Amino acid sequence: MNDSTETPVTIIGLGLMGQALADAFLKAGHPTIVWNRTSSKADQLVAQGARLAPTIGDALEAGSLTIICVTDYPALYELLGADDVELDGTMLINLTSGSSSQAREAARWAEQRGSRYLDGAIMAIPSAIGTADAVILHSGPQTDFEAHESALGALGTVAYLGADHGLASLYDVAGLAMMWSVLNAWLQGTAMLRTVGVDAATYAPFARQIAAGVAEWLPGYAEQIDSGSFPAEVSALETDARAMEHLIEESEAVGVNAELPKLLKTMADRAIAAGHGKEQYPVLIEEFGKLRND
Repeated sequence: MNDSTETPVTIIGLGLMGQALADAFLKAGHPTIVWNRTSSKADQLVAQGARLAPTIGDALEAGSLTIICVTDYPALYELLGADDVELDGTMLINLTSGSSSQAREAARWAEQRGSRYLDGAIMAIPSAIGTADAVILHSGPQTDFEAHESALGALGTVAYLGADHGLASLYDVAGLAMMWSVLNAWLQGTAMLRTVGVDAATYAPFARQIAAGVAEWLPGYAEQIDSGSFPAEVSALETDARAMEHLIEESEAVGVNAELPKLLKTMADRAIAAGHGKEQYPVLIEEFGKLRND
């Protein structure tokens, strides 16, 4: 397939993200076909040079690369499963958010209808699309990704994760886990310092420095997890648990919610009770790897 900026692209779904995707392709010089249930959402894109397809079927026939970005997977099936929609021979890239199991099922569904399929995840806000700051994850057949990698580069920094269609979704939620964990830790500290008149703006640079320092530990900790060996090179888990207790006591003493540090202490206590107190913090991967219903 021609991988130049003349590669035609179809965008199905013109919410804020879909509009940003179409805008990026137009600015990169790609002939861009758009379709949305509410056609007025295409007005600005049409003014920029996009062509509005009257039906999804027409949009799929017109573009050699089709990207769908809709509310959820049920919406995807509703739109692409209509009787007048022909998927045979299409190259479909789904950037709709969902679970890894939904991604794998959608891949089977699309392939049974003769479509090539990649699943993806957008790690960016709409305003970042088209810049290097927008990271777009893809999973599925590597040959399909490589065939369209240059065109997809119009959206930002594209990354291929592997043949398992569910990988993009898993990386997406793993990234959310990092985001919320960092933000929650910062909010915990901010809440404590506000009790003595230190505002969030004053604390933020210090918190950012701590977060960056902790991030430097990750490669070494990853080696321990992958090897299954957790020697206490820096600190033993039982030492960390005592520090957690201090965090809980200090939070409660100043009248701040201590639910989050209590949860972490509970997990550490279980690992210590299982005989891991002398090992390093990453040994808690065993606790994170268990589904608990109690």
